[in-house]
Amino acid sequence: MDADQIAYTTHEISPAVPPWLNKGDNAWQMTASTLVGIQSMPGLVILYASIVKKKWAVNSAFMALYAFAAVLICWVLLCYRMAFGDELLPFWGKGAPALGQKYLVDRAKVPESRHRGTNGAYETTEPFYPMASLVYFQFTFAAITLILLAGSVLGRMNIKAWMAFVPLWLIFSYTVGAFSLWGGGFLYHWGVIDYSGGYVIHLSSGISGLTAAYWVGPRLKSDRERFPPNNILLMLAGAGLLWMGWSGFNGGAPYAANVDSSIAVLNTNISAATSLLVWTSLDVVFFGKPSVIGAVQGMMTGLACITPGAGLVQSWAAIVFGMLSGSVPWVSMMILHKKCSWLQKVDDTLGVFHTHAVAGLLGGLLTGLLAEPDLCKLILPIDTRGAFYGGNGGVQFLKQIVAALFVIAWNVASTTIILLVIRLCIPLRMPDNQLEIGDDAVHGEEAYALWGDGEKYDPTRHGSHTSPYSELTAPSPYVNGARGVTISL
Repeated sequence: MDADQIAYTTHEISPAVPPWLNKGDNAWQMTASTLVGIQSMPGLVILYASIVKKKWAVNSAFMALYAFAAVLICWVLLCYRMAFGDELLPFWGKGAPALGQKYLVDRAKVPESRHRGTNGAYETTEPFYPMASLVYFQFTFAAITLILLAGSVLGRMNIKAWMAFVPLWLIFSYTVGAFSLWGGGFLYHWGVIDYSGGYVIHLSSGISGLTAAYWVGPRLKSDRERFPPNNILLMLAGAGLLWMGWSGFNGGAPYAANVDSSIAVLNTNISAATSLLVWTSLDVVFFGKPSVIGAVQGMMTGLACITPGAGLVQSWAAIVFGMLSGSVPWVSMMILHKKCSWLQKVDDTLGVFHTHAVAGLLGGLLTGLLAEPDLCKLILPIDTRGAFYGGNGGVQFLKQIVAALFVIAWNVASTTIILLVIRLCIPLRMPDNQLEIGDDAVHGEEAYALWGDGEKYDPTRHGSHTSPYSELTAPSPYVNGARGVTISL
């Protein structure tokens, strides 16, 4: 008997390889999980540590590190089954541990996904691998959502308040969106499309991040006015891990190594590349030079935008997604933000509202327009198409709008309530004396034993001679942080 036959023998001969197990699907799902995990650890840990002012490098990295660990424990103790278990309410599952051996080695199943298929028979989402693979894959999505949210409150949120906020937001906010759209909740059965998290992850993190930034309060005035990255090259390393990891993010969404997974991976990269180029071109046109920080922003908006439709749109449509995600969030960040007095008052440190909420919402709406019927049949539970393809596509677009409004309303309300409750016990914002010092005051540690917070090298201050090759350079539009500056059109 050869190796291939041994791999799929009966349960009695090989208990570790039950008849329902597809080794290829299982291997890909674990690989995709690892790729998504790498986006957070170390991807966003590195990106956050390097994109902020030097005095906040340790604190920013630690907020991401803590969230990753805390979400995993909460996920297996309670939250996985709140998001993907049996129904408690139309938008919420029954919480229970996902730790039992029998539960984890049985075939994966999303029980509330039962629906009538196109052939009239009832179907349930049952991937060809054990529940343990699905539990971990979905954990990596939950973790990165909270880490993205953290980008809105870097540089001033009390670390103890953050430690309390992470499990509470996971329980009362994330699980609701995940169950409603993915776990068999009312939006899932209504036919709303969210292929891999445009609403569940990006719209949620961006809206909740903006809400949290409002309640936590702003950074020090000096930090808001000047917040230069402490290491742009290291920031690029983190951004690169984020981009490459997105192949697992969207490629793992079909729960199988299938045709749709391949389409999703290709479309993901097309959108990211297009968006980066469009964003960079706009920087050149309006600021006179390309910005590396701007390119990273464009990359992120392209990835967030394609996520809700990655495996459901044609590849030419992925270019459309990229063109719009490189321009619409650019306008909202560079122009509209500075023209809106309320947005100016809310200190969204890394502009998560623009890069994730605006991009995720844009992607969800574009999916409602451009979802291709034949690709939708590969994975969606009901007959679906975008408005561009006629039929019931117009109704689909309206469903996308309604779902977005639900996600926005729930995240604003839940985040507000959670933070107000925490505020009764723990101050949400660090005291000013800690904000003046930064990492050393908060953690007793510093990232670098170096002088300066983004200053240019000054030979009169640092004891060296002037180089004959030195030259003056024009200031970057991103010197004050991720949001950039106002421009007049």
